[in-house]
Amino acid sequence: MFSAISRVFKTPDLRRKILFTLAMLAIYRLGTAIPAPFVNYSNVQQCIAGSGADGQASLFNMLNMFSGGALTQLSIFALGIMPYITASIIVQLLRVVIPHFEALHKEGQSGQATLTQYTRYLTIGLAVLQSTTLLTVARTGALYGTTGNAACQNVLNFVTETTGLDVTTNVVRMLMMVTALTAGTAVIMWFGELITERGIGNGMSLLIFTSIAAMFPTGMWSLISGAGGVFTFVVIILLAFGVLVAVVFVEQSQRRIPVQYARRMIGRRTYGGQSTYIPIKVNQAGVIPVIFSSSLLMIPSLIAQFNQPAAGESPAEWVVWIQNNLMTGDSWIYMVVYFLLTIAFAYFYVYIAFNPDEVAENMRKQGGFVPGIRAGQPTADYLSYVLNRITFPGSIYLGIIALLPLIALSTVGANQNFPFGGASILILVGVGLETVKQIDAQLQQRNYEGLLR
Repeated sequence: MFSAISRVFKTPDLRRKILFTLAMLAIYRLGTAIPAPFVNYSNVQQCIAGSGADGQASLFNMLNMFSGGALTQLSIFALGIMPYITASIIVQLLRVVIPHFEALHKEGQSGQATLTQYTRYLTIGLAVLQSTTLLTVARTGALYGTTGNAACQNVLNFVTETTGLDVTTNVVRMLMMVTALTAGTAVIMWFGELITERGIGNGMSLLIFTSIAAMFPTGMWSLISGAGGVFTFVVIILLAFGVLVAVVFVEQSQRRIPVQYARRMIGRRTYGGQSTYIPIKVNQAGVIPVIFSSSLLMIPSLIAQFNQPAAGESPAEWVVWIQNNLMTGDSWIYMVVYFLLTIAFAYFYVYIAFNPDEVAENMRKQGGFVPGIRAGQPTADYLSYVLNRITFPGSIYLGIIALLPLIALSTVGANQNFPFGGASILILVGVGLETVKQIDAQLQQRNYEGLLR
């Protein structure tokens, strides 16, 4: 292993790419510790320390995980990479309903560049919307799971008087904070593109990987300091190793559909005739269904947050029901809904990302066919049949992985940033494997022996 790492750093071009990537990730982590303008840093730290094991309301757990803890810190990088992820998913989904987007996708590199530009514009718009929502929630103290703590209601330095001049001052300060958070999102997006272009691996994925890895010490400490103590921590670590092995095994598993291309004579040359395959992964959808289902379950919680009763009044019955069943991960209703939504979104996203009719048509145009299956619609039906059978165990697997942090929350008192389940373990394993493969491929281009054996 050490000899392989030494070969990586002895290769000048690869060494330069890795060091550039590490430098950009270090700058990104530095930015997560810089407070946004007009943020009361001492009150923020007080609220984080006094608001539970994970220091946040359950509504913002996933967002805080993807930002590496910057959300509750109210730093300039508080929004993290989530606006870009959301924008990318929206643009990808719009290909289904807007023919122009689908045409751009089929145009090749020029069309992809246009879609990337649309994604950037949408990212800025979503950053403005999300930063405004974040600051509004922070003013009430709900960001830290409480609305009664005076310190948590004063994490933003706003003027409390009601004169006209002071209202204008508050508006200006709010605009400056929204601008700072939006600019922070734009800088993160730029970091990701720089890493992809000049570094190693996918820049956006590595930024998420870094954010999640930064939350590991907090998650591990919550296990040690919980009710079970060191013994529970050791048991969970052993179980987590088994989960990690299972995740790696499933993420690498795929069904390979053989494809044969017919021989064609063009002039005096023969084209085609080779055999290849279509790889269909067991988890074809990746982490997207978990993000979709988590985001959808945030909507009732967000509605309940903005329908809190006035002082001295009791909340409405529907608000109480949402608070008891859809805002905490230890509710069985929340777990069942989360599990079913993950399965449904797995099927939904797989059929958007992998269109059997389009794949079959492309194969027919290029003279390809699945042995024993007629080209055209029979091939599309066969691909759809295989995709259904592969997606079913993959969706069950995603649902179980998504529930692991919630089971840990209800059994051992761990926080919902439990590092060995949910979106975190899927992203860590997926990004880690993909980055190692890219390093191995580039090392093999320069040496006979790669990183992996």
